[in-house]
Amino acid sequence: MKRIAVIDGQGGGIGGLIIKALRERMGESIEIIALGTNSTATTSMLKARANKGATGENAIVWNTPKVDMIAGPLSIILCNGMLGELTPRMAEAISSSPAKKFLLPLNQEQVEVIGAAKEPLPHLIEIIVSKIKEECDV
Repeated sequence: MKRIAVIDGQGGGIGGLIIKALRERMGESIEIIALGTNSTATTSMLKARANKGATGENAIVWNTPKVDMIAGPLSIILCNGMLGELTPRMAEAISSSPAKKFLLPLNQEQVEVIGAAKEPLPHLIEIIVSKIKEECDV
């Protein structure tokens, strides 16, 4: 069974949408670990049916090397992303993890990914879920 960490901050809305869509498409065939930069984000992702969740810097640093895939917004690999909630240590741990990363090109940090399609959020969620499902079927 593949282990997928969904990482989010602030209100956990993006992470919650990713988890909900993964559950709808893949059911219980995957283990989803919700990793929030704060307790509100973690709670939101747990309500979306993550298997388990943890909050904060140490939880993210500890868990990211132990999963097969990581999903979330682009901000999770940017030092001080998410209005400062994402610490440099978190960004380093996520970026350095051997897990395959699936990142949505959404952020508030004045970073533009050239060539990334400007799609509405529901389309981006569908794309990320399709890519994760494809990776799990391999």
